[in-house]
Amino acid sequence: MPQPEPWLRNTHTDLPAVLRAVVHALELARENIDDACAPLPDAALHARPANLAPIAFHLRHIVRSLDRLLTYAEGNQLSAAQLEALRSELDPVASTAAALLEEFHQGLDAALRRIRPFATADLDQPRAVGRRALPTTVGGLLVHCADHTQRHAGQVVTTAKFLASPHSGTP
Repeated sequence: MPQPEPWLRNTHTDLPAVLRAVVHALELARENIDDACAPLPDAALHARPANLAPIAFHLRHIVRSLDRLLTYAEGNQLSAAQLEALRSELDPVASTAAALLEEFHQGLDAALRRIRPFATADLDQPRAVGRRALPTTVGGLLVHCADHTQRHAGQVVTTAKFLASPHSGTP
């Protein structure tokens, strides 16, 4: 019998409900992505069926976006390194599936560590995003960490299912 989704496991009960939901969403994304990518050969993570973004892009984009969103939530601006990482997310890389998943796991672990200190934060505290200083709040950024990650995890799962299909014609 499969185990229940993270939000039904009674974990992270030390966190307030909103942060607990964010953490559970990131944990679910990890599990879904690991399951979807496990049967795929390295080449499949770089494939672009129907010119879709490759799985490799989504793996890098998820964790790099989390880094950027949490930087804003912490009240900071992006560094030159973060901006360069943003510009290179779609660049083709010669990484193995193991290396891509390692970057994904390390980035997710770092995001989970950075979320915990917000347990005592005022989630209504204003924040600004990007060069245009678009208005949001700490809570808005944290919730967006969850929904943005889930959106891209869904794209990984869908692309992986297509690539694993015998009718896909791709690796």
